Amino acid sequence: MVLGATVMALAIGGTVAVTSASAETRQVVRPASVTTAWAKVSASGVLLASSGITGINHFGGGRYDVFTSGSVDSCALLGTINTNGGGDPGPGSSSILVGEVSSNTLFIRTATPSSAGSAAVDSDRPFSISIVC
Repeated sequence: MVLGATVMALAIGGTVAVTSASAETRQVVRPASVTTAWAKVSASGVLLASSGITGINHFGGGRYDVFTSGSVDSCALLGTINTNGGGDPGPGSSSILVGEVSSNTLFIRTATPSSAGSAAVDSDRPFSISIVC
């Protein structure tokens, strides 16, 4: 019966602790993290490839909203600037900010350091994102 309860708990995402009256070591089993959504996006905001992403809104220089098919609450949000199969995005370093606006909307901001100094300048850059829960 213990095996059946363990399988049931794991199937619904629970945690199982194995103990007994003896001095056995306690083992905790947790479900693995899973990439629930990802996207490759062009600098102009075109969705090149994705899973779990329902749309992109490019609303200004280096500013994008990304809409997901599910909740991203309590998930890790990862992003990187890259070519995404296109041309070289240009010289210098770039940065990306990925933040949660609501349970199914992310805000992405891409920037390139200014040639006149170290101030960040919003600029359209190709990027990829991953959502891991």
